Amino acid sequence: MKNLAKLLVSMFLLSGCATQDYVRDYLQSQLKPVETRAVAMGARVDAVEAAANSGSSGLAATGKRLDEVLLTLKVHGDRLTRNEADIARLSKSAQDALERATVTGKLVEGKLAYEVVLTEDNVKFGSGKSVLSADAKASLDEFATRVKSENRRVYVEVQGHTDAVGGAAFNLGVGQRRADAVLRFLHAKGGLPLPLLGAVSYGASLPLASNQSREGRARNRRVVLIVLY
Repeated sequence: MKNLAKLLVSMFLLSGCATQDYVRDYLQSQLKPVETRAVAMGARVDAVEAAANSGSSGLAATGKRLDEVLLTLKVHGDRLTRNEADIARLSKSAQDALERATVTGKLVEGKLAYEVVLTEDNVKFGSGKSVLSADAKASLDEFATRVKSENRRVYVEVQGHTDAVGGAAFNLGVGQRRADAVLRFLHAKGGLPLPLLGAVSYGASLPLASNQSREGRARNRRVVLIVLY
């Protein structure tokens, strides 16, 4: 009887152990897919966060490029506005040149071909001086070559413009001496016929910019070549 009781107890304990192993194995088999899905979901979350961070960086870079483009457009817009203002002022002197050449019978058709503005970047004179620099001569050589290559009768008026430093009479004189210096070079070195060249001074009467600043005065000191036919 005792042996039977021991046997039953042993069977119960063995059965309990087997049941525990079964339950553990079962639970592990059920939890494994859940763990796998959790790992996969975590990876997707990390990917989404990385994409969001990348998108934020991309948006910031795009915004920066857009700001740069807008700044460039503003600079070009300001420059275009300034050039249009310059052209409007220059057309006054071009019209004057056309009328003078028409009255004196210098033209065949009486039309404006084009204007060339030589600023201090091209034709730099010393203060109150009319001596042509090497850069000025190179620019005028290029201009004379262009005129001759057109192979037609043209009339060129050279206009001298100054800043407002000094009196009106003084500036008219300076502008005239500079225009005369350019005319002589175009004839003697550039090979343009003297009868088809003219020189006039406007002094400081047609400024392109304010004479209150150094940059403005530099822009106003210029020589304008009006080509007519």
